[in-house]
Amino acid sequence: MNCAGKVAVVAGGSSGLGEATVEALTDAGATVVVLDISIPEQGAGYEGTHYRVADVRDSDQVAAAIEYAASLGDLRIVASCAGVGSVGKITRKGQPLDLNEFQRVIDINLVGTFNVLRHAATRMVENEPIEDERGVLIVTASAAAFEGQIGQVAYAASKGGIVGMTLPIARDLAASQVRCVAIAPGLFNTPLLGALPLAARTALEETIPNPSRLGRPSEFGQLMRQIVENPMINGETLRIDGALRMAPR
Repeated sequence: MNCAGKVAVVAGGSSGLGEATVEALTDAGATVVVLDISIPEQGAGYEGTHYRVADVRDSDQVAAAIEYAASLGDLRIVASCAGVGSVGKITRKGQPLDLNEFQRVIDINLVGTFNVLRHAATRMVENEPIEDERGVLIVTASAAAFEGQIGQVAYAASKGGIVGMTLPIARDLAASQVRCVAIAPGLFNTPLLGALPLAARTALEETIPNPSRLGRPSEFGQLMRQIVENPMINGETLRIDGALRMAPR
């Protein structure tokens, strides 16, 4: 599917890998609606991009943002990049992991992603097919879904859930000609990692076989665009990590 002239929604598109996705789709000619809990100050976003405040956990807010996007044209592309991190062992110093914190991460990363997809899919299946395709849903997992590190139990569980639901969703929507694909990024040069001291960043880069550096957000955005454009990519989780396999810590 060619991105040009299509309407896209990017959840979590105000920063990090989501912002890189917005840039890639905008550069490819898509009309992009960013769904996020916060939006850039006036003049700070991408020209021609629409911003809607919404919490991915809130059904009404997400539904309203999806309806707004559909009012701009046929909604063909949805990329869900909203998510949070968390650090905590299942038990530490005689205390179990805070259940509320575990639930928060699952609610935002997994349930929030599904909430975006269910509303978007309901709209997409109404589209007329273009070259045997009505739309594509792209979700963000993580290398932690496969090699969660010590202290990543909540985060790894949430991303593992995203991996686990990708194929069933693709199968659910196959008859409607809507695809679902997951991306599992490794270590990327996002603001979070960019704030680390140089020595810490260098140590992380040395764990990545090739190329031995942090991923560039633009490379994540490039993969997003390539998934949209290649109709045979469906029901799969694509790792983008330089052959990284996460160590226990």
